[in-house]
Amino acid sequence: MSTPPLPATDTPRDLVGIGIGPCNLSLAALAHPLAELDAVFYEQRPRFDWHPGLLIDGARVQVPFLADLVTLADPTSPWTFLNYLKTHQRLYPFYFAERFHTQRAEYDTYCRWVADQLPGLRFRHQVDAVRWNPERDVFEVDHAQLDADGEAEALGRTHTRNVVLGVGTEPYVPDALRPLVDAPGVPVVHAADYLTHRDTLLAAGHITVVGSGQSGAEVFLDLLRHRPPGREQLHWIGRTDAFAPMEYSKLGLEHFTPDYTRYFHALPESTRDRLTAAQWQLHKGVDATTLAAIHDELYQRTLGGGWPDTVLTPGVRVRTAGRIATTKIELHLEHLQQNTRTRLTTDAVVLATGHRERSLDRVLAGLDPYIRRDNSERPRVDEHFRLVLDPSVTATGCNIYLQNAERHTHGVGAPDLGLAAWRAATILNTLTGKETYSLPTRTAFTTFGLEQPQPRVPQARQAPALTPLVERR
Repeated sequence: MSTPPLPATDTPRDLVGIGIGPCNLSLAALAHPLAELDAVFYEQRPRFDWHPGLLIDGARVQVPFLADLVTLADPTSPWTFLNYLKTHQRLYPFYFAERFHTQRAEYDTYCRWVADQLPGLRFRHQVDAVRWNPERDVFEVDHAQLDADGEAEALGRTHTRNVVLGVGTEPYVPDALRPLVDAPGVPVVHAADYLTHRDTLLAAGHITVVGSGQSGAEVFLDLLRHRPPGREQLHWIGRTDAFAPMEYSKLGLEHFTPDYTRYFHALPESTRDRLTAAQWQLHKGVDATTLAAIHDELYQRTLGGGWPDTVLTPGVRVRTAGRIATTKIELHLEHLQQNTRTRLTTDAVVLATGHRERSLDRVLAGLDPYIRRDNSERPRVDEHFRLVLDPSVTATGCNIYLQNAERHTHGVGAPDLGLAAWRAATILNTLTGKETYSLPTRTAFTTFGLEQPQPRVPQARQAPALTPLVERR
């Protein structure tokens, strides 16, 4: 049976957002009071969900509560975290709790509170393609409305002058372990799905956690707290040279400011690539309080005179992996400093191997002839988060914007929640051609280069000036 079409929106919208994660939700919240802006946002999931598999009890967001969806661009917005607390009569308890960092589950609930009230969000809508229509000077966004089973029940097309891609990231699984994930039998799960499978994991004998970042630390700590002393049977390995704390000094955090983002964008491509690889500890280390909690838990288990049945080994990579019969997994390990190899037999594996930016190739395939790319065939992105497109498109004032897919051009702050509101406000200022949101010209004590690029707001799209006709007498 064919899928019926949705009613066509012939009048072009000003903005279509693809994906409703924190970044596009921030944009939607800041766009909401702009009555002159006709915007809609599509998301294929049935509702807002922020890393549901990692909402572990006690796990905290690694940025202060001021890094909510709107505050750092507009602290008077009705969508601030503080207004969320006030609305739910929790402002005084939060005040007395004296917490600068909120729990991850609370941040998720706050975002859902915002999403439930914004009228321009369309959940259960999957975007299939974006194309350029040169005859009408607009983008065409093809989408499908999904039923409760995730199947398309109606097709639609929306015309728009601007598109914002905020499709986020997806779990990354190393090639050596990918064949194990989908095979039946021994549980091998990504940390993104940890809570869904926690009971199954806890029922296993020996558990191995692969990955030395924040999610690996949180999963290891949660497993440790749920295993009996002396019979923990936990192994934690990672490629980094140490279970290293995240850089959290005051001046170090200035790498997550608009000042550094502008500085980074102005650097040569080769320099940006080198810096991105070297700055892993700014965003891939472990929060120091989490490391302290792990040590405290391990130390507590030595009070009876023994040692916990745990092994924590950094500097290790998984070369290959295979199943032994149907009940166990054998990991082939290599120690990078010792240049030694060994085998580890385990009953379950949690892959805390991080997330990677989702590929934009599928949704942007129809725009490929118009997209300008760098030396590594990645899309070029200008300082205002716009894809660099063929002049035949940009001359019309129509643009494609990126959110959390521009680390190669804007640096380590691209996925950081603390820059979401500023980036969303920058996009809205650029799109409207005016200072819709007043943004600071300086945000860091550090001057990152001898010449610091200054922010500017592009001019609004202007209609061509017409020469008045003069009636001859």
